Amino acid sequence: MVRLGDLIAYPMKSLDGVAVERAELGPSGALRGDRSYALVEAGVDPETASVGGNGGYVNGKREPAIHRLRASYELAGATDATPTAVTLERPARVVDGDTVPADEERFALPEDAAELEAWIGEYLGYAVDLVADDAGGFPDDRAAPGPTVVSRATLRTVAGWFDGIADATEARRRLRPNLVIADAPAFWEDRLFADHGEGVRFTVGDVDVVGVNPCQRCVVPSRHPDTGETLDGFRETFVSNRRDTMPEWTGSDRFDHDFRLMVNTVVPERSWGSTVGVGDGIGIDGTVGLDDAGVEVSDA
Repeated sequence: MVRLGDLIAYPMKSLDGVAVERAELGPSGALRGDRSYALVEAGVDPETASVGGNGGYVNGKREPAIHRLRASYELAGATDATPTAVTLERPARVVDGDTVPADEERFALPEDAAELEAWIGEYLGYAVDLVADDAGGFPDDRAAPGPTVVSRATLRTVAGWFDGIADATEARRRLRPNLVIADAPAFWEDRLFADHGEGVRFTVGDVDVVGVNPCQRCVVPSRHPDTGETLDGFRETFVSNRRDTMPEWTGSDRFDHDFRLMVNTVVPERSWGSTVGVGDGIGIDGTVGLDDAGVEVSDA
């Protein structure tokens, strides 16, 4: 039986994730606490900023140095990944010709937001703001803000395409999914999207979710999740292998190029407040029109 093998939340956008056993689906359908905090350039409005490389967010797309920060969290509850505190570690670095040793600091949230902003701003060399949204968080795909989905077998397969990716765990850290499916073949998650105007309704335990589109990848998976070092030829190797290993069930007009992997989802409002957990069975109900799926989603 296909089941949920791993459940990962990212309490602070672009920083380390944390594995949890169960998670509530909050308003908008995202995992409760997932990407509930983010960093932006000082003065940028996160509601109007783009998550793209020059959009104002201080994320892996635009700032390789962010990969070198380590983060561990104290969470609000057993099913709520909203961080009540974060411990951050900065790497050793050279400042004005002098070597500054690695250091770490614990910040209570939201009480120590100003101190955190100053600490990270000193590391990056420019001012940042810490912004919070405990309702829907700061997803990359605002039209499909539900949990993202990939299979363990897909992660193993992708890791095998590159000498520079150690294993499936490193592939997961590069791709940053929320739901990792066990007991399924590689690219099983490609069954969870259909053509434009349609979605695929599936269940995680007894919770309804609708798969919408295959995730368009960016520069982040090409970078080592600890060092930010770029893997040469990543996109070209990825695209070639994705094309060569395409399963028969991937056909969709949403799959318009081969630099796509993982599935973005929406969650019907009736499922908000429900919980999903490791070990939950996953079943596919079938293709539905987005107008009939009980969700609001852009069909861009």
